[in-house]
Amino acid sequence: MAKKLTGKAKRALENLDALMLPYQAAWVRDRSRIKLVEKSRQIGFSWATAYDLVRQAVLESARLDTWVSSRDELQARLFLEDCKKFGDILEIAASALGEGIYKDDGGKPYTSFDLKFRSGATIHSMSSNPDAQAGKRGTRVLDEFALHPDPVKLYAIAYPGITWGGQMAIISTHRGADNFFNKLVQEAKFNGNPKKISLHRVTLEDALNQGFLAKLQSKLAEGDPRLDMDEQEYFDDVKSKCADEESFLQEYMCIPADDASVFISADVSEGCFYRFGEVWETDIENCAGDLYIGVDVGRDNDLTVVWVLEKLAGMLFTRRVEILRKMPFSAQEAVLYPLLSLPKMRRCCIDQTGLGRQFAERAQERFGKYRVEGVQFTAQSKERMAYPLRAKFEDKTIRIPDTSEIRADIRGVKKTVGAGGAIRFDAARNENGHCDRFWALALSVEAAGSGGGQSYIQPVRLELSRRFF
Repeated sequence: MAKKLTGKAKRALENLDALMLPYQAAWVRDRSRIKLVEKSRQIGFSWATAYDLVRQAVLESARLDTWVSSRDELQARLFLEDCKKFGDILEIAASALGEGIYKDDGGKPYTSFDLKFRSGATIHSMSSNPDAQAGKRGTRVLDEFALHPDPVKLYAIAYPGITWGGQMAIISTHRGADNFFNKLVQEAKFNGNPKKISLHRVTLEDALNQGFLAKLQSKLAEGDPRLDMDEQEYFDDVKSKCADEESFLQEYMCIPADDASVFISADVSEGCFYRFGEVWETDIENCAGDLYIGVDVGRDNDLTVVWVLEKLAGMLFTRRVEILRKMPFSAQEAVLYPLLSLPKMRRCCIDQTGLGRQFAERAQERFGKYRVEGVQFTAQSKERMAYPLRAKFEDKTIRIPDTSEIRADIRGVKKTVGAGGAIRFDAARNENGHCDRFWALALSVEAAGSGGGQSYIQPVRLELSRRFF
């Protein structure tokens, strides 16, 4: 018996028990040699792809394995678990989920999660190491392609694998206009499509128009507020919870963010974010490396952001990000001062612009000017801090949390050149602040640079006495 609608979605489906929504079914039916989808987040493309791979792997004619490149090991395992569920649903004989250790062409080991079928075909799901694709024949799935640190290399290594058969499926949301993923999209749309890519595009609006909300509401637990939404209300709710307009357009409406004036573009920052599930908030009191802190000060309109970095072997690892919104300065000091008291804390840079001056002075009086430095925000000081921060991203010597707010703040700082060649760093103010996370991070990198390895104890020069005994 088909399920009944449980929510207020207006785009009803004939059968809620059907496995695929129309856009998912179109993707599964597409047998083109190379297919690509620019898509909204969380509308079921990885799930539909898992079904497609299982459907192909069980055919008696299946001759080649499938190699799936996921964002990280956790996502690789989750993808293969979806494949296993489809095998169970379709009552297809498949082995238990296995784990194999393989080596790339350079001899470096990597983990692959494997699911073998009676036909002899195996689906291998692994993290995004492009070298792991080398020398493998068969179907390729490149999931979250634009988020890969080097999508050009991944494509270049994966493509030859379908020479003797199979299909290459590229699935991703956008990550900036200059990303190789968007270049493939633009080439297929406007440059004659020389690679003969079969292009799909599904925005959140497209998905809602094809019954996505009805399907979602059929899976939600009782009491979930989304059950009381229709398509327009759900669309507005998703939009309101995004970090900013640009993030919403990119993540849900397939419109890549413009990198032209962005100081640190997505291509530069990618590869510096902690991976999903990676623990970065460690026991800060027992860190092995030295600690450096940056504080961007706000009160009513802007946030106060406290960013803590640990320096280890030339790398800077984020260990804390405290977001303080509309808090009295006394309450902000109650958060900051325990961090300044840590034995491994070497240097802290505090924004002393405007109302931050007294905040910085009070911290200096308590902890000493050799540990706390006030930084006046000017065009020159912003430039002095911004470029070393970008260098850390370019060198991949920094790690930061992967949140939509942090990504929006990193992208939100624009470099402009005014009359006479003067450089300015501008950021739009919105409900999430004024790119305060960017400047707190820049201040912490400044602290690590200005305080790293320096001694603030002035040596006393002793002269030998000329007196003879």
